[in-house]
Amino acid sequence: MSTTFHLVRHGLKERQIGDVSLTAEGVLQAEATALHFAKATFHVTKILTSPLRRARETASMIARHTHSHITEDPRLRERANWGDCPDQSFEEFIAMWDRCTSDPDYIPPVGDSAKQAGERLASLLTELANEEPENSNIIVVAHGGLITDFLVQTFTEGELNVWHSDFIAMQNQLIPECSITTLIHDQGNYTIKAFASTEHLDSNDVKK
Repeated sequence: MSTTFHLVRHGLKERQIGDVSLTAEGVLQAEATALHFAKATFHVTKILTSPLRRARETASMIARHTHSHITEDPRLRERANWGDCPDQSFEEFIAMWDRCTSDPDYIPPVGDSAKQAGERLASLLTELANEEPENSNIIVVAHGGLITDFLVQTFTEGELNVWHSDFIAMQNQLIPECSITTLIHDQGNYTIKAFASTEHLDSNDVKK
């Protein structure tokens, strides 16, 4: 019994503090991603999204084009969001983020450690794999940090280096907005079918 997960990072977001929306470019990215899934040869079983606005907006567009139902799940939140900690400057947030990345067990003043975040996503995917029908295709709209946290904890460094020669060190830069990472779950094991694919965004309509 296999399940296919399509892990989608949200579109480009506004560079502001708090629960921000997509930029105009981010909307175009989400639209292109939605059209990609609408044209797919498989049926979308369901869509799950992070409750953060940038992810919800991305997921809503995909749902509209694929006529699919959306479920929000707090386990899909980013490990930390700028604005969750009062009076935290952007520089302080980045320093906190980088420490979490280099030390997966470090628990920041707000949010989760990288290890906790990866475990959240793992628990959700396992739950879905056990509950949904065989051969389901599930779209999960989340965040770059969360996706990499899960991958780093789920796969060996050697397996990840197939997709980038220095995956662990470069993880913060490897998942672009609206990229799609496709995973196959079969009998408790994951296989990466595609990593951070942006082929569906390669058109003049979604370039700056």
